[in-house]
Formats: sequence, C-alpha cells, structure tokens
Amino acid sequence: MELLLASAVGIMTACGVYLMLRQRTFPVILGLTLVTYAVNVFLFASGRLAQNLPPVLNPEATAYSDPLPQALVLTAIVIAFGMTAVVVMIALSAYLSARDDRIDMSEDDTYDDEQTADHVDNAEDGA
Repeated sequence: MELLLASAVGIMTACGVYLMLRQRTFPVILGLTLVTYAVNVFLFASGRLAQNLPPVLNPEATAYSDPLPQALVLTAIVIAFGMTAVVVMIALSAYLSARDDRIDMSEDDTYDDEQTADHVDNAEDGA
C-alpha cells in the first residue's frame, strides 16, 4: 500500500511539473492542480495508513489515527480552490485581452533600448 501511494504521489507530481512547463495557460492550471492533489495525498498519507482505528486515543484503543493531516488536507483543499479560481480569472483576462493563451513573448513584443526610448519620446510628445 505504501509503495502504491508513493508511486501515485510521484506520478502526479511529475505530470504536474510537466504540465506547468507548457506554454499555454490551461495546461499550467491543470499542472498546478495536479501538484496540489499530490501534496494533499502526501499530507493525508502522513497521518498513518491504517484502517478501522479511532481518530483520537481513548482508553479502549491501543493505537489511533492522527487527525491533524485530515485537517491540514481540508484546509489545503479550500486554499487550492481559491488559488485556482484566481489563476483561472487571470488567465481568462489575459486571453480576452490578447486573444491568445500562450504565455511566452514573441520577438515582436520585445523592445530593445532604442525602441523603448522612441516609444517613450512619442508618448511624451503626444501628452
């Protein structure tokens, strides 16, 4: 069971990192979500992989399951949902303004020092 869980966390992390290195916004969002899921599974597994154990130590029980990782995962899910919503809104606004969801800059978008100086001079003349 531990090997399966460790493999799942590793695969989700690897796929998430691969997707975050893409040049489109939607795969980056999916990669961020996958890495978040991998962290949540890792945190949940740190509470002990045991079945039918009470969450709190009581006099009848010889062992217990740690409830803290469950609380951490619940908090992490809420934070990840909010973070994903913010990133989706930023990506949507960038797509609507540029009509493209690529996150790299083309050579036409870059300025050298002369073009930047000309652009600033023209803006000052027009103001």
